[in-house]
Amino acid sequence: MLQISSKPAKRAILVIFTKSTYNLLPFFDLDEKKSIHEKLNDGVQIISFSKQQKTYLLLPIEMDATTNEDSLHEKLRIRGNTVYKTCKELKESEISIELLGNIPKEQLISILLGINLSCYEFLKYRTKQKSFNLSIHIDPIILDKESILEINTITESVQITKDFVNEPVSYLTALQYAKEMQRIGSAVGIQVTTMEQKEIEEERMGGIIAVNQGSSAPATFTILEYKPSNPKNENPLVLVGKGVVFDTGGLSLKPTRSSMDMMKSDMAGSAAVFGALHAIAKSKLPYHIIGLIPAVENRPGYEAICPSDVITMYDGTTVEVMDTDAEGRLILADALHYAKRYKPELVLDFATLTGSAMRAIGKEASVMMGNAGKDIKKKLKKAANFTGERVVEFPLWEEYGDYMKSDIADLKNLGPVDAGAITAGKFLEHFTDYPWVHFDIAGPAYVASPYNYRGKWATAYGVRLLFKFVQNLCTDELTRTEKKSRNNVG
Repeated sequence: MLQISSKPAKRAILVIFTKSTYNLLPFFDLDEKKSIHEKLNDGVQIISFSKQQKTYLLLPIEMDATTNEDSLHEKLRIRGNTVYKTCKELKESEISIELLGNIPKEQLISILLGINLSCYEFLKYRTKQKSFNLSIHIDPIILDKESILEINTITESVQITKDFVNEPVSYLTALQYAKEMQRIGSAVGIQVTTMEQKEIEEERMGGIIAVNQGSSAPATFTILEYKPSNPKNENPLVLVGKGVVFDTGGLSLKPTRSSMDMMKSDMAGSAAVFGALHAIAKSKLPYHIIGLIPAVENRPGYEAICPSDVITMYDGTTVEVMDTDAEGRLILADALHYAKRYKPELVLDFATLTGSAMRAIGKEASVMMGNAGKDIKKKLKKAANFTGERVVEFPLWEEYGDYMKSDIADLKNLGPVDAGAITAGKFLEHFTDYPWVHFDIAGPAYVASPYNYRGKWATAYGVRLLFKFVQNLCTDELTRTEKKSRNNVG
């Protein structure tokens, strides 16, 4: 984590400079500067020097004509990951930050966030391996306390999200998940209410009940609410997250080696919703937000639903279950119907929903679709591009709805092989009557190999996107209020 301190670290110093100012680097003689210049020309990203019992890490940054602002920030976060890996390799557990030249504040924040996010390790079940902790000393003269606090808050929220996703279901059952959200959420001002199995059955949430039928563990439906004293929005923003704490595929059993072994991650959408709410609440952003987390286990137990069964959803829609491995849309549909009671200004859902989305665009972005207006989608894309949690918009044309019609029920839960991510979204749209955007995060939420500052396994995709989106909404609202006030005075 970043530490606000004017006292430098004992050994290691990270000097961030522009390429044009390399000749002004202190502590180095002419021969050393010549060597630095040669390495810069060779494209070396981090130059390390050991000199007088100190380690100097030299980080050059420069924006060329082909790099846009969003791409630059992503490159700087990735460069922060390189700094972290270099420190770990050199076993330097403390570094101080120094700047040379005119380094914009936003660029410095991206570098520091990249370093901070890289520090995550999930070692809870490793009995011998010790974690590597990196402390970063930064003088408040270099960066203001508010920015440092925001970097640390985002990092903490991302780490909470990753911990949830990386936990095995042997610990993180739906019930335990609800308890953890209660414990962590209440500490930052999130009100947490959990419906347990009996109440879910009394509510007749048919999608949630059906998916969890094969499990001996109960389902939960957790409602998170963050309501500051003076929110900028009249009607709440509602966030819905898919919370399948483990997905075997049900009776439509997944292959073990190729997909089931990663299915503790099938609740990554719900974890992202909680992580974003945690960051928003801890930062005290003035926006009223509701989070809805349906949590289940999809197992092939004795009472598990069968392919061709017909179930009745929370809103009364009948659904023919063609494939029990298309379960996420069933629990999300109940949550989307529940959201109607809040008369939301907007609903966003996050889910590791389809392999089709992953095959279409890989881990580099999520699939986004919905009926919300162009202005909302533009704001979501802006936040996505800035944070590097990119999105690709897919259409939701009316014709796709025909793919989901059943011969014996109102809908079926699986369409043809073609357009699988879109037909899943079209299924969800049926249960909405408000502005809504769906994010299929199956590709970027969980990765099997190290992925820059995002790490290996859980990436916490969506936390930073949602935080930035809400932060921008608050800023936009403040700007509109200020303009209105000035016009009234005039």
